Amino acid sequence: MPRVNDTAVAPVLTMVVPTYNERDRLEELVTAVFAAAEARGVALEMVIVDDNSPDGTGELADALALRFRLKVVHRAGKLGLGTAVVEGFAAASADIVGVMDADFSHPPALVPQLFEAFVATQADVVVGSRYIPGGSTPDWPWRRRLLSRVACVLAYGLSPIHDATSGFFLIRKAIARGTEIKAGGFKICLELVVRSGAARLVEVPFQFDDRELGDSKMSMREAAGYLFQLRDLYWLRVTGPRPSAREYSQVKLPPRARA
Repeated sequence: MPRVNDTAVAPVLTMVVPTYNERDRLEELVTAVFAAAEARGVALEMVIVDDNSPDGTGELADALALRFRLKVVHRAGKLGLGTAVVEGFAAASADIVGVMDADFSHPPALVPQLFEAFVATQADVVVGSRYIPGGSTPDWPWRRRLLSRVACVLAYGLSPIHDATSGFFLIRKAIARGTEIKAGGFKICLELVVRSGAARLVEVPFQFDDRELGDSKMSMREAAGYLFQLRDLYWLRVTGPRPSAREYSQVKLPPRARA
């Protein structure tokens, strides 16, 4: 009997991981995500999209692809997180695709649970949320927490999602690949939710663990880009077709009992 993550079993989920200078923990992350998926019976594929990291992240990803069901997309340079995700979706084999960071900010153990929530609710999008009951950002200084919450509040008029700036989410590949993304920056989840018109939106809480190595991806440039993105999306809401009715729910699945 083949194991769920052998190539003989078609993947049901593809996780896209954009990288830039993530060599130090990439192997640990890949191993942890595949182990979590295997433990819960989820046939997983990963796509690493590397922006020509000078620390050798891309070369390490190529080596990991010999051991895991993993594809590597090499790009010429830092072309933006949003475009990296789009290229990862294009390379995905599964009908459900997801995004997570490479730095352990997003817990590997939650990947199969997000998938289970996706299947159980028949969702179009499932978002890992810091800002619903059960979610948290315990290591953040108050200023960063305030800015993040304000950014989410500013998006409330666009979507019922409480954590619209989350970078940890799953979406149906057909919806993602059928949506034109016009913001190449940081908040692609909000862009996809608004522009795709996805009808069933689900949030699952998680604890966001701050980066243990390296620097945060947040910057004034990203913040300014987000404000321009909000402007464009609100303008689309005013001038575009009336959005269809959406179903929204919050789900906290209990961990499966150990055998």
